[in-house]
This record gives sequence, C-alpha cells and structure tokens, in this order.
Amino acid sequence: MTDTPVTHATPSVETEPSGDLCIRTLAMPADTNANGDIFGGWLLSQMDVGGGIFASKIAASRTVTVAIEAMSFRKAVYVGDLVSVYGNLVRTGRTSVTVHLEAWAIRRRGAQAILVTDGNFTYVSIDDNGRPQPIKRDGATIAT
Repeated sequence: MTDTPVTHATPSVETEPSGDLCIRTLAMPADTNANGDIFGGWLLSQMDVGGGIFASKIAASRTVTVAIEAMSFRKAVYVGDLVSVYGNLVRTGRTSVTVHLEAWAIRRRGAQAILVTDGNFTYVSIDDNGRPQPIKRDGATIAT
C-alpha cells in the first residue's frame, strides 16, 4: 500500500485535547454497566462514530471501520460526563485512513477536561456498492 506523506499526530500531553472535535455527547444512565459506570463499549462506539465522521471528510466518501488498534482506557466515564472525541490524521493510504482518536470527559461539576480513552482507528473508503475505492486527492486518485 502506498501512503501519502502525512505529519503524524503528536502524542497528547494529557493536559488538553488535540485535533479536530469530531463529536460531543452526554453520558446517560442507559449507557452504564453493572457497576454503574459508563460501559466501555458505549465509549468505543462514540469514538467510532466520531472517527467515521473525520475519515469521511478526508476520504470525501463513505467509510467503514476495518481496524481498531492500541485502545487505552485510562479513566472511567460517569453518568453526566460531557464526552468529546477529537481526531488527528495519522496516515492516508490508497483506500484507507488511520485516525488517532482521543475521548475527553468533563465531569458533571467540573471544568477541566480529562483524557479518558485513546486509540487508532482505520477506515476504508467505499463506493455505493460497499467496495473499497481509492481515495482521491485534489481530483486525482492516490497512486498504487
């Protein structure tokens, strides 16, 4: 796979979000696990939705998730937390986009954002028939 040169996302210093805001939502009681904390699968799905929005803008097409790597659940998310997902482009391949996603939470009575989860998500550009298609850059297809 031929990659387009991209500046890699700088690792977060964990003091403030980096990248583009992809999605923001409120953690609700229906999203909890048996312990009353927000279920990790809910958080992962929010990151996937946000990353899909980010990847679709880069690819200028529909995208589907093909891989999730290096997920790190750092802190719990609680009911009432405001959860924001930020994305940074890691690389663009011929048909794929890899995005580093960070989920940050602001506690119900807090003001400071806390890094709760991060990971790398890879999406593939697809056509109307659901088949992988090359990502176009400035009207030109990325070479194979």
